[in-house]
Amino acid sequence: MTTPTFVQLALTQNRLDEIARQMAKVMVRTARSTVLSLSHDFSCFVSDNEGQIISQADGCPIHTGCGGLSVEAVLEVFKDDVHPGDVFLLNDPYVAGGNHLADWVVVRPAFFEGERIGFTCNRAHQSDVGGGAAGTFNPRATEIWHEGIRLPPLKLIRRGTVCEDLWQLLLLNCRTPDLIDGDLRAMVGSTEIGRERLEGIARDLGLDQARACFRGVLDHGERMARACITALPDGCYEGEDWTHNDCFDDIATPVRVSLTVRGDGIHVDFTGTGPQMRGFKNSSAANTRSAVYMAVKSFFDTRLPHNEGVFRPITIDLPDGSAVNPRCPAPTSNGTIVIAQHIIHAVWQALGKADPALACAGWGRSVHPTMAGHTTETDHRYIVFHFQTMPGGGAVKGRDGFASVGHLSALGGLTIPNIEPYEQLYPITFVRQELRCDGGGPGEHRGGNGIDYAVRMHEDCTMHFRSEGIGPPSGFGAAGGEPGQGGFMEVSEDAGFHDIPPPFSTRHYGPCTYHAQSPGGGGWGDPMARSVALVQEDLDGGLVSPQAAALIYGVVLTDGSIKIDYCATARKREEARKQEGHVN
Repeated sequence: MTTPTFVQLALTQNRLDEIARQMAKVMVRTARSTVLSLSHDFSCFVSDNEGQIISQADGCPIHTGCGGLSVEAVLEVFKDDVHPGDVFLLNDPYVAGGNHLADWVVVRPAFFEGERIGFTCNRAHQSDVGGGAAGTFNPRATEIWHEGIRLPPLKLIRRGTVCEDLWQLLLLNCRTPDLIDGDLRAMVGSTEIGRERLEGIARDLGLDQARACFRGVLDHGERMARACITALPDGCYEGEDWTHNDCFDDIATPVRVSLTVRGDGIHVDFTGTGPQMRGFKNSSAANTRSAVYMAVKSFFDTRLPHNEGVFRPITIDLPDGSAVNPRCPAPTSNGTIVIAQHIIHAVWQALGKADPALACAGWGRSVHPTMAGHTTETDHRYIVFHFQTMPGGGAVKGRDGFASVGHLSALGGLTIPNIEPYEQLYPITFVRQELRCDGGGPGEHRGGNGIDYAVRMHEDCTMHFRSEGIGPPSGFGAAGGEPGQGGFMEVSEDAGFHDIPPPFSTRHYGPCTYHAQSPGGGGWGDPMARSVALVQEDLDGGLVSPQAAALIYGVVLTDGSIKIDYCATARKREEARKQEGHVN
């Protein structure tokens, strides 16, 4: 064995990342449910022999940050009972390194010359896992058993032979067994493809050299992360975000972060965070760690590698019994969305105080429901995730926020599906899906606008709402930027009943229209510093109204048009700056 060169490490990391991407391609092409095949609510990753993640390319960061904990749970339970042809399955947030029950993890070992060299893994959100609400998210849950089937580390396939009794047990405990069967087969198949290619690295490099390269990419990730941290000034920085109800009552719960930068390390302390909540907003310890890792990594250089070495400089304190480290049996099914966003926002706020130039504006929160029912013609059970009404992302220095993007915890890894397959598969018709006007937070770089969305449900249905984003703004501004607009939702039945449902609730409706406006992301920087040319583009595209352009962005429009008078605008902005300077 020789010490790997930087070239060899770079090539190895690229090969590992390509393995994860190939696994993902298999999932997209073979998964049966739309939540996986169209929305891509899954993540593929590769670990070394001890469970340290050596690649987590693409996918949803909330899945992969805690991926190593799931592999470690398998090793703790099965120890030496891990063989070629074995495949493991798990999901539990308390005993299996899970984030919530809907995210099942498939773990497959890879071997070369009789020696285990690592694992290929897939964490994927299932269409249904039982519990008290179709579609996995139960707004009425007060304990984890209301949320679905709990899976400790289990052996799903033993030395190449499927454990058919376990497989059938899984299907019997889900409302959509046809989807679960197809999606689970896709997950197993994707890890098999990954295994073949991971073993190929060992064949090409030799066992010892491959292991040296795996250690090397982790060490390289650590060095790069420590260099980023060293550039921050030492100190203690605080951030906080709030959830304003526990799904049942208006009980405000803070997520507080004290972030200490010392040398090349970061310590994140959640002391002061509120107690675990009655409802399903709690974040498991594994989920909280994923959210912290994601917040820190996304704050720094985009060239940081996709491996767990990047997380080594980060230590975390999680108060027991808090909303970010609940005690069993607290429900956690919405922890990947709501509380994860609070965690990320709080960490971003703290880091933004350490380096304001890198500050990230807040993203809008979710408003979309899950809808379930039966088709009259076939009596087929369906579950619809309304991912088309996702909020706007927050701006950063040099870039506007994404107009509409998946949950912050997915950081763009969750794909917003096309409407045409939905209309073919489900008894719905889309009325409107367009960008909001003035939804994005004003700034030198504008926040994402969010979506104005309406959809017709042609048959009776049940809707499970998880809509933290309705009401006041949720995407805060950064570096002088302003917050985005808050969200809104309503349901109008064909029979005449009009309903504005509570943000976390279950409602039964006849044929109806669901209308929502998703929140906008926060802006970055002074709105008066926004390029006049960009303001003109926003006006032309209907993203900013003439009134907002004049009042907030300080532009002058020619009479009766949306065309900007550049010379008059320059004079108006200069006068405003002079007045502001005089006042200060």
